[in-house]
Amino acid sequence: MTQSIPGFAYQRVAVADGVELNVAVGGSGSPVVLLHGFPQTHLMWRHVARNLAADHTVICPDLRGYGASDKPAEDGPEVYSKRTMAADIVALARALGHERFALAGHDRGALVAFRAGLDHPDVITHLACLDVLPTVDMWDALHGVRAAVGFHLYLMAQPPGLAEEMIRNSSDAFFSYFLDIWANDPEAVPPAVRQVYLDACRAAVPSIVADYRASAGIDIEHDEADRAQGRRLAMPVTVLQQDWGAQLGYEAAALWGAWAGDLDHGTVSCGHFMAEEDPDAITRRLRDLLAR
Repeated sequence: MTQSIPGFAYQRVAVADGVELNVAVGGSGSPVVLLHGFPQTHLMWRHVARNLAADHTVICPDLRGYGASDKPAEDGPEVYSKRTMAADIVALARALGHERFALAGHDRGALVAFRAGLDHPDVITHLACLDVLPTVDMWDALHGVRAAVGFHLYLMAQPPGLAEEMIRNSSDAFFSYFLDIWANDPEAVPPAVRQVYLDACRAAVPSIVADYRASAGIDIEHDEADRAQGRRLAMPVTVLQQDWGAQLGYEAAALWGAWAGDLDHGTVSCGHFMAEEDPDAITRRLRDLLAR
């Protein structure tokens, strides 16, 4: 297994000073950008991307700090803020000739997609967010002993140094843990793909931690400012999630409804890695969104 989606062409695209993203592009038609989650790369979209490429131009980048994309040093909180990462994606699409596009993200990529929808409402035509809450709502939902499920969020929220050292010293065990416990179907991530993810994460520990650290600081500030101003997502939005709300005591559809007027919210029966565990269902829901 290589680090490529069959039938897709690869290139590196400059999106900011000193930052290039690795991106796979396939198909033709109206553009759809797919953003990966943790602890993955763009390869998580391999099934969905090939299906959508039948009638869309499908763009699958590695996020800043992940995969084969550049990993700038964290010399300030903005470097890995979701606002900066969202601007990367808008710049990427424009460099490829697309002023407007649909956007779907999973996990960390969904947080980037959410921020892109708020910051660039005239650019994002449709938005899908898979298995996350907006950052400010996520932190509000975690409390008491039930927050132990998100221990990694608290670990990587610490000041630079400790988390990076701990994870670097046992990176395969750390990242494998999430690949194991978050998947209902372990065969959905075959050994060769799993190795791609582990190799990519091993090489990106500082930037992955920086991404999470930003979500415990500057990303909350951006969300809180938008919530105070009443900013909402202007485009059709689809949210698919596991039923975490039933376990952690919140109403996910209501939280998302505060941000999106045109919302289609649903739960899934598969595990966290839904684009790999049930790609046909995810593709259908994305096609439904694109038809709205």
